[in-house]
Amino acid sequence: MGIAGLILGILGAILSFIPGGGYFGWLVALIGIILSAVGMSKAKKANQSAGAAIAGLVLSIIGFVLSLGNLLCLIICASAAGAASSWF
Repeated sequence: MGIAGLILGILGAILSFIPGGGYFGWLVALIGIILSAVGMSKAKKANQSAGAAIAGLVLSIIGFVLSLGNLLCLIICASAAGAASSWF
């Protein structure tokens, strides 16, 4: 679970830098957060290392925040463009 969360965290962080990636990058990062949290819980119960799960959680949170920021900027720009075109 921790490795899957790490992979989705990396993917979510990368998608946050691609224009338009915020459309679904936040969802990938959110799934990464959930999987990383479950992986951390299972690793603690099994008394194993949770390093990959912690790294996945951090990257997923960063990717989630950046993807939402990207999506918010796209929405603001689209609404501003729509408002500007209605003036003519």
